[in-house]
Amino acid sequence: MNDSFDPSAMLGSLLDLPAETEVVEFKEAKNGYDFRKLGKYFSALCNEANLKRKDAAWLVFGVANDHRIVGSQFRPQRPDLDSLKEEVGNKTTSRITFTEIYEVHRDGKRVVMLEIPPAPQATPVAFEGHFYARDGESLQALNPVEYERIRAQSTVDDWSAVTIPEATLADLDEAALRQARANYIAKFPEQRSEVESWDDAKFLSKAKLTINGKLTRAAILLLGNAEADHWVRPASPIIRWILKDAKGVERDYELFSLPLLLAVDRVFAKIRILKIRYMRRGTIFPVEVDQYDAYSIRESINNAIAHQDYTLGGRINVIEFDDRLLFGNVGSFLPGDVHRVVIEDAPQQVYRNECLVRAMFNLKMVDTIGGGIRKMFIAQTKRSFPLPDYRLKDDRVEVTFPGKILDMKYTELLLAKQDELSLDEIMLLDRVQKGQSIDDEEAKALRSRKLIEGRKPNYYVARSVADLTDKRAEYTKNRALDKQYYLDLICAAIDQHESVSRKDLDELLWSKLPEWMTDDQRKNKIGNLIRELRASEKIRNEGSAKRPKWVRGSA
Repeated sequence: MNDSFDPSAMLGSLLDLPAETEVVEFKEAKNGYDFRKLGKYFSALCNEANLKRKDAAWLVFGVANDHRIVGSQFRPQRPDLDSLKEEVGNKTTSRITFTEIYEVHRDGKRVVMLEIPPAPQATPVAFEGHFYARDGESLQALNPVEYERIRAQSTVDDWSAVTIPEATLADLDEAALRQARANYIAKFPEQRSEVESWDDAKFLSKAKLTINGKLTRAAILLLGNAEADHWVRPASPIIRWILKDAKGVERDYELFSLPLLLAVDRVFAKIRILKIRYMRRGTIFPVEVDQYDAYSIRESINNAIAHQDYTLGGRINVIEFDDRLLFGNVGSFLPGDVHRVVIEDAPQQVYRNECLVRAMFNLKMVDTIGGGIRKMFIAQTKRSFPLPDYRLKDDRVEVTFPGKILDMKYTELLLAKQDELSLDEIMLLDRVQKGQSIDDEEAKALRSRKLIEGRKPNYYVARSVADLTDKRAEYTKNRALDKQYYLDLICAAIDQHESVSRKDLDELLWSKLPEWMTDDQRKNKIGNLIRELRASEKIRNEGSAKRPKWVRGSA
């Protein structure tokens, strides 16, 4: 936060405006405001600030359209207000979120000022995969003309496209150059005869690794020999493979440098792909499946190379644990929302390293039309494995592939019912089985299909699914038993021991209550049962309020 910035003075300036503009929106929000609508306004104001060349846009709660201050109770607790940044960032392009959130009090009334940054150059900002804009005071979809105006803006120079006049063919690795030709022919088999007649200079030009005959940084990254790394410094073109044991202790490691084209295969060869054996429904013969999908491994490494922010100087990590693989690279995730990429099969529209990505496409390393992430998710479901987990934080992208089946029969059901369950539902149910959170609307959608039960945030698979996957025991642990069952247990315990304390009853019932209940919920539940029995005179207290001694009553 800028210490010299005066939010009260800024509020005064906004109130002095003759009317709302495309970059200023007032809302009364007296008792709160719908999160989804807030996100749409964020996208619209963000894009309008870019188009109007403004340093910021403002969404102000607690002010009426006629600029009267009415006060707002939108997220009155500061921690809840601060969490809005992450919540909105999780739903927007490149995780763009509020610059700052201010609270101003005037005449005893609270005003919340949400400062919104302009959309980055050449990158329209979407909320939940949809782009919004303003038309006067109205909220609407970002029209194609405005979308293209933002997209056409000049971006920061492509780091990978910078040429190195002093670099020569002697800086390239011969084996990598041969492999590059083979990959190019595999990508464009109809050009085989032509490719074989090209000299190295022409081939590099056709593969988009040179510009005006000069080697690019992309060429050095993919084909440079081990001594050529000085041409791309301070970038660190290194893939670091690390092997860790079950306790997370490092057991082995190796560094792979230029040429990165060959490093992909070398890293892949280090990864142990064990066989997982399990029994499928309807057969007594075990099925063997590879612990990891080869396509997903190569795709993850190539994606890290293609989308690494080399200006940050970080390394690409491939970390192998006993039960999972983690791939990490520095740089923000430009598509912003993994869920949208997977569900909408939305191709990436802006590339950090356009020259590098184009060359990797020509060398059959990546697919520039997108879809690679979606293919990895589908590959995991077909193999009955949990879905990949993405972690996008602090200018770093990490993707983890589980290397074991968490719920084989459960996953088999999802695969068997592909005509009934969408990939979106599979992704949500995958999060539920992993104990990860889902929002209220997602939970509502799953409930409507009778796929989950339980209370927020402790959802669990519903009986309609559990029965079909032979998970009745787990369901029973989560399902609240009939109330009479608990009442009878209390009475039986008193009959057996003549009297019981509250501690005795807690110990008796605690493990029998649903697993989704918190400790406080369990205590309240047991207290309610005791009160019901006391009110019906089936039990009575012969002790004190602090130290009750429950015995059978007159009823």
